[in-house]
Parts: sequence; C-alpha cells; structure tokens
Amino acid sequence: MITQALRISNQVRIPLKEIELHAIRAQGPGGQNVNKVATAVHLRFDIVHSSLPDSYKERLIALKDHRITRDGVLVIKVQKYRTREQNRELALNRLREIVQQVAVVRKRRIPTRPSKTARNKRMDNKKQRGRLKALRGKVHDV
Repeated sequence: MITQALRISNQVRIPLKEIELHAIRAQGPGGQNVNKVATAVHLRFDIVHSSLPDSYKERLIALKDHRITRDGVLVIKVQKYRTREQNRELALNRLREIVQQVAVVRKRRIPTRPSKTARNKRMDNKKQRGRLKALRGKVHDV
C-alpha cells in the first residue's frame, strides 16, 4: 500500500516527502539478526515547515510532548516489530494519531464557584467530623 500522502482527515493530508523515515538498528536482545538488519524506524517530521494548517502547527508545538524538539521537529522511534515495514506503518500511524489529537478543539472549561448552600453544607460536615473526632480523645476522671 504505497500512497503519496498520510491521510489525517478528509481535508488534511501530509505529503510523504515532508516525513523523513530512516531505518536504524534496533536496541536490546534479538539474537544474531539484531546486529545485521536495520529494522527499527526513526521518523522525523518538521512541524514548522510542513504543509499542515497553521492551527494544527500551533497546537502541535504547544503540546507538552518529549518527542517534539525545541526546533519544532517531531521525532518518533519504533522498534516494536521484527520487520522494517511493520515498524514504518506503526510510526506513520503514531504520527497520524498525534496530529488527529490536536485536530479536535477542546471545549473551553468555564470555571464555576460552589453555591452558598454547598459551602455551608461542607462547613457543617467539617464541624460534625471535628466533634466526632474530639470524642475519641482520652477519658479524664473528674
């Protein structure tokens, strides 16, 4: 399945020429094969210079994600599978998920204050608990 662009939504696509994919050697145990074959995939996506809409770019850069560098480059490393093709697909899927995550504009939360009745009820409960705990003290002979 070779496509020319990574489909994010019906309107948004990322051309594959904007995504750098490099095969690297996987880390960890793997027998003799691990030292010979580069199956892990290193994906680099330059957010700032991409063709994504500006709103997507701003939200991506604002993400608190350790995979996004100071220069605005998203770096994803995948070494889950034993084949380069599977790791490549997983890396592209992870990129798609991250971009789709910022595509959804979250509804802004309007801060509310508890009502006077709720505050009074809370204070009454606190006083009642305090009285109950005060009764747990040592008994003194008079």
